[in-house]
Amino acid sequence: MKGTFFVTGTDTDAGKTWACCRLLEQAQANNLSCYGLKPVAAGCDDTADGLRNDDALHLIAASSIKLPYELVNPVTLTAAIAPHIAAADEQRKLGAEQLVGYLRGTLMSHKADLILIEGAGGWRVPLNNREALSRLPQLMNLPVILVVGMKLGCINHALLTVEAIQRDGLKLHGWIANDLGNPMTRLDDNIATLEALIPAPRIIL
Repeated sequence: MKGTFFVTGTDTDAGKTWACCRLLEQAQANNLSCYGLKPVAAGCDDTADGLRNDDALHLIAASSIKLPYELVNPVTLTAAIAPHIAAADEQRKLGAEQLVGYLRGTLMSHKADLILIEGAGGWRVPLNNREALSRLPQLMNLPVILVVGMKLGCINHALLTVEAIQRDGLKLHGWIANDLGNPMTRLDDNIATLEALIPAPRIIL
């Protein structure tokens, strides 16, 4: 798989970072250059090197091109809560154009066969009172990979997210079923239902 993709999830903890890391590892196994980006992260630890987010650090570890942390995760927020609330608590402003500016600078200066841009939470997580994070892939016209956290209720969450992605005019490149390390009852049947209803191929990791 080659290209630049936006990776979203059915909700928080669906496994976006896990899926991104597996895709990056697969790319490396196929001798492809790759890296992952996490433009905004809420839930960062204060370290000697500055604020650091575990998801962003995992992306760096799985990437063949090792970018400086500040390029991978340009917006760091301390509290592990919705980004727009964390930003308001820190008296900071978040906006899609701001994030796109960070990303375009990195994408122009660092080419790779595969680039994954990981979102935060689900498709409609707010950035501010007017914009959701979904505005970022819209502005950049990015194909989307959806990670479905396989648990009770995931079919509804997945199909609503697919509808929202299509309504926003973006292409769903594919989707990933993540069993969350604790397979749900009738997992295979639920995956089969999603395969029949989601108009994009399932990506096997």
